[in-house]
Amino acid sequence: MKKLALFGALILALSGCASTDNALVNADAAAAKAAITAAEAALKKARSVEGEWRDAKKKLVKKAKSAASKGDYKTAITLANKAKFQGEMGYQQAMEQKNAGPWLF
Repeated sequence: MKKLALFGALILALSGCASTDNALVNADAAAAKAAITAAEAALKKARSVEGEWRDAKKKLVKKAKSAASKGDYKTAITLANKAKFQGEMGYQQAMEQKNAGPWLF
């Protein structure tokens, strides 16, 4: 009887771990999706002033989406954050240089 009770307690404990793992995976997936969405918004803003950097959309966001679809959420978030940074810096660069003209010596 003790073995049966122990086995039952073990089953309950493991099923609780499984639901916790699922919650963590869902949270990671949501974080990756949010990071990709933020990156796309930053890139859209940079594109609106012709400041999008070359690799941000085609390489970084594409790889982030691919990583997320494979369940590699950590990589997806890292790549999306890089793309977001490039979008923000591209926008800033375009705004700082919008009135730039040729140097007159």
